Amino acid sequence: MKTIRFALLLLALACLAPWQSAKAADVICYNCPPEWADWASMLKAIKADLHYDIPLDNKNSGQALAQILAEKANPVGDIGYFGVNFGIKAKAQGALEPYKPAKWDEVPAGLKDPDGYWTTIHSGTLGLFVNKDALGGKPVPACWKDLLKPEYKGMVGYLDPTSAAVGYVGAVAVNLALGGSSKNFDPAINYFKELHKNDPIVPKQTSYARVVSGEIPILFDYDFNAYRAKYSEKGNFEFVIPCEGSVVFPYVVGLVKNAPDKDKAKKVLDYLLSDKGQAIWTNAYLRPARPIELPAAVKSKFLPDSDYARAKAVDWGEMENTEKGFVDRYLAEVH
Repeated sequence: MKTIRFALLLLALACLAPWQSAKAADVICYNCPPEWADWASMLKAIKADLHYDIPLDNKNSGQALAQILAEKANPVGDIGYFGVNFGIKAKAQGALEPYKPAKWDEVPAGLKDPDGYWTTIHSGTLGLFVNKDALGGKPVPACWKDLLKPEYKGMVGYLDPTSAAVGYVGAVAVNLALGGSSKNFDPAINYFKELHKNDPIVPKQTSYARVVSGEIPILFDYDFNAYRAKYSEKGNFEFVIPCEGSVVFPYVVGLVKNAPDKDKAKKVLDYLLSDKGQAIWTNAYLRPARPIELPAAVKSKFLPDSDYARAKAVDWGEMENTEKGFVDRYLAEVH
């Protein structure tokens, strides 16, 4: 009898657990992964200062938007975090509602939706995140074209450009660096065709841990992830801005339309743009959205400004308009 009662108690607790964990969350943020942009530290700071629990969430930008749209009739999420191209999509598809966080006026005009549907919180520069120990004595690649060499067969990874924002940013970076434009994606398509002969690894999710472990020796990724590994992980890591050039990419947040915990979500958005919030991003090697100087101790860990001169700002609104054409070609010709 005791065994049956105990089993029933366990069953009741199991049924209750999901409800309790959902209840414990004060704000739901889609695409706030602990291994990306050091959201882990940010969410701890929010817990300490605002006393809000925000669960970690390992989606990518495309998956976050898809879930918000799927839940439109009965929203669950409060905040979406996206690469800017997906922020633009989210506004266009009615997934967000306008909110201008405190300090919004200090964010440069090109880094925010004029009506407040999305706002940049930080940006990164795309390049190569390299685990030198996993190269087996091969040289650290200096250029995009180096990755096509047979010696790097099976060693190169990039996130799926049909789903993850960083994947499409990589395609844009390669395309512009190799002479393409928003109206001509031939260089990127040809490059990925060639790269596929070298057996690349193409994950859909953030793959920081897979580079740290050596499973992916070279990954198209942002400076902030590479610096985090270089200065906090055991191993030998480098960040490379390829010789042909690269791009800078903003990451944005927006308030989910009809968010269930709207008032708390607004306070979180305020926090992300606050002096303290922006400083937390700089500690994670991100460029803050507001014009705040990087602390000297942080800046000294970045590549020199002469390397960053190869990374260009891009009209991501225009690039968002051309994304579908690129994705269709990638699926037809490369995938």
